[in-house]
Amino acid sequence: MAVPFRKTSKAAKNKRRSHLALQSQAIISCNNCGAMIKPHRVCRECGFYKGKEAITVQD
Repeated sequence: MAVPFRKTSKAAKNKRRSHLALQSQAIISCNNCGAMIKPHRVCRECGFYKGKEAITVQD
């Protein structure tokens, strides 16, 4: 079985893991009601998508 010749240093390990950080999700405001929603989704508050009513929301 292969065994590493040298111990991986902390710097090399951290450089390798530099791309593993969590990224925040994109959130935009609804054009109709101003609620915070994910892009390209129907607004759960008012039911609008791209300025048109996509679903009817019960109050």
